[in-house]
Amino acid sequence: MIVRTLKLKLNDRQEKQLEDWLFCLTGVYNWAIKKIEHDAKDGIYYTPTVFQNLLADHGQKLGIPSHTLQGMLALAYVSWRRCFKRLGKKPRLKGRRNKLNSIPFPDPIRAPKNNRISIPGLGQIRFHKQSLPGAKIKCGRIIKRASGWHLCLFIDAEPNTIPIVADGAVGIDPGFAHLLTLSTGEKIDHPMELQLSLKRVGQAQRGHDKKLAARLHERIANQRKDRNHKLSRRLVSENRLIVFSKDHLNGLKKHFGKSVASAAIGQLRQQLSYKCRQGGREYVEVDSRNSTMTCSACGALSGPKGLSGLAVRQWRCACGAQHDRDCNAAINTLIAGAGTALKEAVNGFN
Repeated sequence: MIVRTLKLKLNDRQEKQLEDWLFCLTGVYNWAIKKIEHDAKDGIYYTPTVFQNLLADHGQKLGIPSHTLQGMLALAYVSWRRCFKRLGKKPRLKGRRNKLNSIPFPDPIRAPKNNRISIPGLGQIRFHKQSLPGAKIKCGRIIKRASGWHLCLFIDAEPNTIPIVADGAVGIDPGFAHLLTLSTGEKIDHPMELQLSLKRVGQAQRGHDKKLAARLHERIANQRKDRNHKLSRRLVSENRLIVFSKDHLNGLKKHFGKSVASAAIGQLRQQLSYKCRQGGREYVEVDSRNSTMTCSACGALSGPKGLSGLAVRQWRCACGAQHDRDCNAAINTLIAGAGTALKEAVNGFN
């Protein structure tokens, strides 16, 4: 299953119709969230099929395809199920501060022709030219973003394999001066997408231009995501074992703010994880505790410690080894991850 996103070219009628649908579906979603909550207090629970059919006769009244209503009810049902299983937080009601911005279309969609695609209830919709794989489109979702309306297509096809160019092993230590430091000694610079656009974002915010500010933030997010995709693809193609130092990102954000958030390390870890699974590579996350102060040569805890030690970038151990702070942490990460990977392999064999 792969996902392709099309930028839509809507006419005025189609855009107004989607806005009306979002307004109605917001009420449907909030009703579903409250109904599940109140009925659960009375010991009333639903199966997914029964809950999706609660509004079976309301599609024609609202002027919305019935399967779209069912898809919205399914979204509310899954949100509560994740909450009950402690996989997510309690679902929030949609409103002005937490807007509903997507419309599901759970039925299969016909393949587009001549840059036009047929959507139930909307008819033929034009989109910016983009090549799509010739496979079955299982379902779709229209999303409203700052840059316009987009259609996400879920296509029953296999993703392209990542070409294998080497079989190395690498430890990765995230940082601030550099985005990543590898155990090979390579340091990957931080592109600073957010910092380079802060002046323009500030001008838009001071001018109370919310649409421009939202588009700028969307562009920054797209740049960050594109950077992480390219970087994760490169690391997976070059290494059979990738070990990432797992820092407590929420705690770091309280101390260092934007420099941590703009790096999007959590997003990079997620991309490395699923790309390694698809490419037959091994991905391991290890605790970053003591990785900086431990000498990678002798194992002594002789390195800089605490927040005051962040200014120390080079240090010498009592054994005589000279260390770069970040490279030493990346090497320790690789050592710890290699041991973890070996232990998991032995347990799996037994």
